[in-house]
Amino acid sequence: MNEPDSAGSARVTRLIARDFRNHADLELNPAARFVALVGENGAGKTNLLEALSLFVPGRGLRRAEFATMARAGGPGGFAVSLTLDRDGAEHRLGTGLEPPGPDGRTSRLCRIDGAPAPSPVAFSEFLRVVWLTPDLDGLFRGAAGDRRRFLDRLVLAVDAGHGARVSAMERALRSRNRLLEDRPDDDRWLDAVEREVAELGVAVALARRETAERLDRLIAETRDDSQPFPWASIRLEGDLDDLVAVWPAIEAEDRFRLALRNGRHRDRAAGRTLIGPQTSDLVVRHGPKDVPAGTASTGEQKALLIGLVLAHARLVRAMSGIAPVILLDEVAAHLDPRRRAGLFEALEALPGQVWMTGADPDAFAQAGDRTEVLRIGA
Repeated sequence: MNEPDSAGSARVTRLIARDFRNHADLELNPAARFVALVGENGAGKTNLLEALSLFVPGRGLRRAEFATMARAGGPGGFAVSLTLDRDGAEHRLGTGLEPPGPDGRTSRLCRIDGAPAPSPVAFSEFLRVVWLTPDLDGLFRGAAGDRRRFLDRLVLAVDAGHGARVSAMERALRSRNRLLEDRPDDDRWLDAVEREVAELGVAVALARRETAERLDRLIAETRDDSQPFPWASIRLEGDLDDLVAVWPAIEAEDRFRLALRNGRHRDRAAGRTLIGPQTSDLVVRHGPKDVPAGTASTGEQKALLIGLVLAHARLVRAMSGIAPVILLDEVAAHLDPRRRAGLFEALEALPGQVWMTGADPDAFAQAGDRTEVLRIGA
């Protein structure tokens, strides 16, 4: 197999976790592009993937509150740092939570090469991360909200500002809902908050649409029916998604704002806003069979999801210029031998570093000597 073009690749050469989850003081120094973390259940393998996932905007692969990540019995804070080799240049990234002060408050810290960074968004200049965990296995049959969060993570990997827009939109929606409940006749304040909801909502919808369309196009251009992971077709479904697909942003904002105004009585009765990006859904189809992903077998859905994540990794590199670090939690162990071999071949074709977890080292045997196995003790 030809070696992938490594330009833009980022490789973690050192990972340190102090007072993080179950790790009091752990240091790993991987030398390979494929890293397999092996150990018994409860040893803290997934915790280390979570530590790596903190170097992107958001709350990491578990979406947990930062205070819950501090080691039980520790000082109440934690620190995670890594050394990154990016195209031959070395960088040190660090993040963590300060122990609570006298007032009980904590604050997150971010550092790049020893200097303070304003937020995790700054890490995006050096590193991109994508992941797949067992929690996503039911994605295609689950709630639309789960698929929106999955989509927003896809967008966040190529647009570091997306998370802040989504958070601001959610705050604006909560403000509107409170106004409708407490001051339903206050048109001046409702007009103001609906203007904000419309501006933020259209921005969120456009970012989601761009990423979904780019990903769908990349999949269509590179699909191969002989591969063990079936290709997917994806699209967005929702009232606002239909608006931004037809109208320019300014016109879409005006139409969305009018719909919000006309829907005040209905939304007040429902106790929530019934239109907008918070109601969108990511519609995924099994491409070779041309059926909804949710109707495919459990094995087909898992294979489809793996193919989608691998395609997203290619898109991240194409859009950002950085080959992402890929985190795979207990993925290889649940595949049949053909698909397991296909997974390692597909990962070999990508230039980014891959971190995997598993209880049984035999799950990585087909990856051969390209994989470095690191044993994590309980």
